[in-house]
Amino acid sequence: MNFSLPIVVVLLLVLVSSIRILKEYERGVMFTLGRFTGVKGPGVRLVLPVVQQMKTLELRTVVLNVPKQDVISRDNVSVKVSAVVYFRVVDPEKAILQVVNPYEATSQLAQTTLRSVAGQHEMDELLSQRDRLNAAIQQVLDQNTAAWGVKVTNVEIKDIDLDETMIRAMARQAEAERARRAKVIHAEGEKQAALALAEAAQTLSNQPASLQLRYLQTLADISNEKSSTIVFPLPLDLIAPLLHRKTVD
Repeated sequence: MNFSLPIVVVLLLVLVSSIRILKEYERGVMFTLGRFTGVKGPGVRLVLPVVQQMKTLELRTVVLNVPKQDVISRDNVSVKVSAVVYFRVVDPEKAILQVVNPYEATSQLAQTTLRSVAGQHEMDELLSQRDRLNAAIQQVLDQNTAAWGVKVTNVEIKDIDLDETMIRAMARQAEAERARRAKVIHAEGEKQAALALAEAAQTLSNQPASLQLRYLQTLADISNEKSSTIVFPLPLDLIAPLLHRKTVD
């Protein structure tokens, strides 16, 4: 009787230490005598001491901050680029058997991929086509992490830092571009005004009465001014009969 009590206590301790509870978002990779024997889902699981071992992984999405990387763009501009990578484990077996640490491996791969993909684009593309750059980085990461049982769901470029010299150069470039657009708009306006004036002149030349009415309207507008002296042109067709009569006399 005295020997049975310690044995029962030992068995209870072994039983308690064998119990593992997996949450809904966790999976357990089981090894029996060093050999892979399956993946366990959520709930209460028994793991025999010494004989069995269980590695636990989370299936929730992991948010990975990729630190700023020194990148030289295709047009030889030096910038610092940082990003955020969202990924999760979709195959616990591969995540344990194929790589030592899937999270660290994905982090290192994200840094090298960010430098590689960003270096293939020009500076203007890095600033204006972030969606395209995000998709390219995600595609490369997803292809390489598939063997580890990791799925990269999204990549977002967070910051693109330029040095002061490049910022001033880009400001001058933007100012020159705005000036060019202003000149083009002004020239386009002059062109449209010239076309409108030419069309109006053509219409008035075909209708002499319209020209006279326009002349009288101009005189009426001038008469509303407060100036004491008014100088206006006199159409030759009004005084031509008088000049012709004086010549005949």
